[in-house]
Amino acid sequence: GVQLVESGGGSVQAGGSLRLSCTASGFTLDDTDMYWYRQTPGNECEVVSRISSDGTTYYADSVKGRFTISQGNAKNTIYLQMNSLKPEDTAVYYCAAEDIPGDERCSRYRETAPDAWGQGTLVTVSS
Repeated sequence: GVQLVESGGGSVQAGGSLRLSCTASGFTLDDTDMYWYRQTPGNECEVVSRISSDGTTYYADSVKGRFTISQGNAKNTIYLQMNSLKPEDTAVYYCAAEDIPGDERCSRYRETAPDAWGQGTLVTVSS
């Protein structure tokens, strides 16, 4: 079946780094725009970064210059390298093959398109 699986979350101190991975099974990412979203308590699903099928990247202003999205050579994995992490980066991070309006929680979008979302991975940044 089609599945996205994230890994790489964890706890770090402010200023530290983490690399998130998202591996696809059942499909390749060659012709798919891929997204990293994050969910913080009480807020809507926020787009963090996007890598388009042509390699074009996008970053939210809040992470620009600190985060880097990339695709693995095997074309079924994307990464999010997160440097200079801040406490406000604390969130559950999701990879997804879906563009969203961003007016709901990430879990709501995941419920309606489970094949297009990973399960989420928690990133905790302490001050």
